[in-house]
Amino acid sequence: MNTHMHEFKVHDLTNAPAESRAELENIKQHQGNIHNVFGVMAESPWLLKGYVALKNMFEKTTFNKQERKIVLLTASRENGSAYSTAAQSAAAEKHEVTADVIEAIRAGKHLGDKKLETLRSFTAKVINSRGQVSDSDIKSFLDAGYTRANILEIVLAAGMVTLTNYTNLIAKTPLDKQLEAKMWKKVS
Repeated sequence: MNTHMHEFKVHDLTNAPAESRAELENIKQHQGNIHNVFGVMAESPWLLKGYVALKNMFEKTTFNKQERKIVLLTASRENGSAYSTAAQSAAAEKHEVTADVIEAIRAGKHLGDKKLETLRSFTAKVINSRGQVSDSDIKSFLDAGYTRANILEIVLAAGMVTLTNYTNLIAKTPLDKQLEAKMWKKVS
């Protein structure tokens, strides 16, 4: 365990700042536990509240559950957050994303399903170009049957995962025991 002066604390309901406790309670109620990332984010109630608000909004988008999980996993992978990629892999598995799709995304490989591959590759382009996608990228995405609203919903997802990805990269959030089977390291 590194004990540097800049080490970030993983808060829980007993020691989190008061303004973070309602969000942590909600997370515990909905997920059964509080993942370490939320314990770290709790240090700043505003970061935690912002993330929760964006997550709630993203769940109401026009993407189906599987598409939402593919977007979040792809974005976390492209941002290089090992913690978030493990967490999003576990979440995708819970929401019927097949193991082969999850593994392909984790490896940065093409998906067999053409429409889902368009979603994965466009999301990766948005993240890696910091939003500077080409007109032909947009045209291909729309031609695959997605909408302009979907493009903007990917922007919402990018903002949402940036909050957790950057938190994890900066704080070096320790991986929760239940996520260890999903451990990930970016290879390409």
